[in-house]
Amino acid sequence: MADPDWRRIYAALRVAPSGFAGRGLFAGTAIARRAKIGEFEGEAIGLREARRRARGRTVIAIVELERHALDATATRRGFRYINHSCDPNTFMRCTPQRAEFYARRDIAPGEELTVDYGESHHEGRLRCRCGAANCRGWI
Repeated sequence: MADPDWRRIYAALRVAPSGFAGRGLFAGTAIARRAKIGEFEGEAIGLREARRRARGRTVIAIVELERHALDATATRRGFRYINHSCDPNTFMRCTPQRAEFYARRDIAPGEELTVDYGESHHEGRLRCRCGAANCRGWI
């Protein structure tokens, strides 16, 4: 069941060094399976501009939606810091306007949040470092 006050969960998130990829996003409180954790925040830009900005970058903090994208490159908090895992503990639900994050399973306080990027601007050229047993090797 989704937390009726997901803003409480979001407010407790913290950015800290990741065990496998620069900085990561960590749970500041226990998060129940299927609870909404928060929404991706960023500058609303066109899809063509999103692809231009992503070209040549190793770190990409852009989510494409139906008719626009959200670029969180300038944001210093939130889901901009969620790292990829081939066996993630969250999932992303996209609507035409938003990208929302939910817990795939119960998440303990202090646990790093991860999501499967799926199709990404990396186009299978960035080596995955998630360490999961089912790791695909590339993002």
